[in-house]
Amino acid sequence: MAPTVLGIDISKKDFYVSLLTETRATKPKKFTNNTQGFEILLNWLKQQNVVELHACMEATSIYGEALAEFLYGEGFQVSIVNPARIKGFAKSELLRTKTDSVDAALIARFCAAMKPSLWTPTAPEVKELQALLRRLESVTEMMTSEQNRNSWYW
Repeated sequence: MAPTVLGIDISKKDFYVSLLTETRATKPKKFTNNTQGFEILLNWLKQQNVVELHACMEATSIYGEALAEFLYGEGFQVSIVNPARIKGFAKSELLRTKTDSVDAALIARFCAAMKPSLWTPTAPEVKELQALLRRLESVTEMMTSEQNRNSWYW
């Protein structure tokens, strides 16, 4: 039996999901993009009798990172896909409508058809180094800005 597919269209505040099984597709459902929303999603998946799941979402900055880690931690397969691939798939379906709920269903169909490669979370040590590097770049930028601002005094 093929795993159930969950298409996720995520934004800063919330996310829409569309569940696709071998026999049916559910109406898209909206959840809040926070820990409480993730738990509500998990309960909803249990109500849908989901055992095996392949969740798929677009790579959208950091908005989907926490949800991807949550789903991965629950033992589900997760794919994070380049938005250009989803857009190309939408063109192949001649899809012109662009709403969050339509996008979630589109991502679910893309995942079922294309079976994108699986994602694994970044190691905690690497995440810490990335955060330190971002902070260093920010401080360096502020320092350069201040030096440029004060250079006309000298």
